[in-house]
Amino acid sequence: MILRDVTLRDGLQLTGKVLPTDRKVQIARQLLALGVPELEIGSMARPDLVPPMANTLDLVAALTPAELERCWVWVATPRHVARAAEAGVRNFQYCFSVSDAHNKANIGRTTEDSLAAMPEAIRLAAEAGGRIQLCLATAFTCPFDGPVDPARVLSIATDPRTEGSADIVVADTLGQAHPGQVGALIGAVATTGHWGTARHRIVFHGHDTWGMGVANSLAALDAGAAVVDGSLGGLGGCPFAPGASGNTSSEDLLFATRPEWFTPSVLSDLARISEELLTELSEPNRSRTVEGARSKAEAFEWVIVANE
Repeated sequence: MILRDVTLRDGLQLTGKVLPTDRKVQIARQLLALGVPELEIGSMARPDLVPPMANTLDLVAALTPAELERCWVWVATPRHVARAAEAGVRNFQYCFSVSDAHNKANIGRTTEDSLAAMPEAIRLAAEAGGRIQLCLATAFTCPFDGPVDPARVLSIATDPRTEGSADIVVADTLGQAHPGQVGALIGAVATTGHWGTARHRIVFHGHDTWGMGVANSLAALDAGAAVVDGSLGGLGGCPFAPGASGNTSSEDLLFATRPEWFTPSVLSDLARISEELLTELSEPNRSRTVEGARSKAEAFEWVIVANE
């Protein structure tokens, strides 16, 4: 399992607070140093609509090329790709919604318009020597139109205009899906086209709005996903999707899957980083793992003792 921590993009975008660039740099470097494989660090969304993303390119400029190799930036148009590439971005997450209603609210165009523009975005990413992901928001439910037909997701995943994408991101934007749904859709994507291989990974982006974040992520991994998204303390949500609250907690995902690099010491450091950030943002910590780690059951190796 590969964790991509999305704190600095999807985590921050609903807070309404612009975190200073040097603070974002600090968090990114702390997470990378601890062993978090990949990060989502920002967005090319209009700063007047999503103010916490206003200094994304300043953050990109402050990171080294080696650091940026492990970082992704959200884009929604070919122009976004061009501007981000000029700033040094090499990993682009080209995102649009499966449902027209949410895509119009989020990006200001129809799903078909976003899909039609994707070949140009792929070309620009390739010219920059980068990778681009096909990211499908509202893959399960839409806040305006309700349930989304899985066949619509699969039709986009197999559309020739998406060829050239490195990965596909399947997003439960509202956190309303359940493990059976997630396993079925991810499994269908994995047996469709070229997705589900080492070169063309499936990424699951889940939210914990209805308490299914970890369960859905595990179902996705069992069905063929290689990467799952999470944020520190479950921070985040979509400002253009009513009812979409926090992401799945990175700490909870790591505790559930136990990759080799994730140790009790790493959890202690993550909990500290998370708690400091959430206090700074006046946001609650939704991680059950951190809550458990702060308990007094000190015989359990994952509990953080008081002097740590």
